[in-house]
Amino acid sequence: MRLSETRDRFASELTFPVEHETVLDELGDTELDAPYGEPESVGDVLERASETEYRSADDLYDTLVTFVGDAYIGRKFYDDRGSNTDIDHDEVSF
Repeated sequence: MRLSETRDRFASELTFPVEHETVLDELGDTELDAPYGEPESVGDVLERASETEYRSADDLYDTLVTFVGDAYIGRKFYDDRGSNTDIDHDEVSF
């Protein structure tokens, strides 16, 4: 399942508030497709969290997104707003 699809699935398959252990029992084996590496299960990701209860599907989704691994983020350390070390800082851009 894609990470972007998890919130809807949480809302349709769980009754909130829900205990952490219930989420693991119901959806813990659900595999999340990783765009840049090996997939992880919902359970693997949520085991990194210290939450004991989730108040809503949004709360659970926010926790999941917070704890996904590097395989779910784009270019690591990329910043299109700041300067890059390989750019000539004397150059002016309009």
